[in-house]
Amino acid sequence: MHSEIPKQFMLLRGRPVLMHTIEAFNNSEYNPEIIVVLNVDFHQYWENLCVLHNFSIPHILVKGGTHRFDSVKNGIRAIKEKAIIAIHDAVRPLLSSQLIDRSFQEAEQSGNAVAAIKSRDSVRHQIGTNSIPLDREEIYLIQTPQTFSSEILKKAYKQEFRNEFTDDASVAERAGIRINLIDGENRNFKITFPEDIRIAEVYLNPGF
Repeated sequence: MHSEIPKQFMLLRGRPVLMHTIEAFNNSEYNPEIIVVLNVDFHQYWENLCVLHNFSIPHILVKGGTHRFDSVKNGIRAIKEKAIIAIHDAVRPLLSSQLIDRSFQEAEQSGNAVAAIKSRDSVRHQIGTNSIPLDREEIYLIQTPQTFSSEILKKAYKQEFRNEFTDDASVAERAGIRINLIDGENRNFKITFPEDIRIAEVYLNPGF
């Protein structure tokens, strides 16, 4: 992002990206309790931002870990009762309330729900110096939220960390859970490059 601060704190229409993400969940029908997992070195920084921007949506602040796996595990530990838990990237601020609600509804019925969109492009799998085409009709791009019953998620996160654990679905699948995909949203992209901020600002324009 060519920035000295983590991208979740970069300004999007005058407020940090993370505030937009939290607001999306707060505005959903389910209005879940919110746990924010952050590197402990940025806890005070975040609290100062909340004061500066008069951000008052209730949330619990939890210490992050070395890997995403460890951070999620720390967040889960803060949940003592049975629950439906949606895990979401801080830098996907554009998801709709409808997607959040569908995630909770499907997880309540099936135990889990993982947002995904079909690939719109041709896809190839590179193996060494060669590559082979894949059927894009069978390729899904995984998003968040990834939503699970607490029983499933806590059991899955009792495993030891593995390098292939790139998201919660891969952790749960390794524990023997069948993953249920639900339709994600094209606008629910992960802010990764500088131009993504500008694209997100367009989506947030009331006249868009």
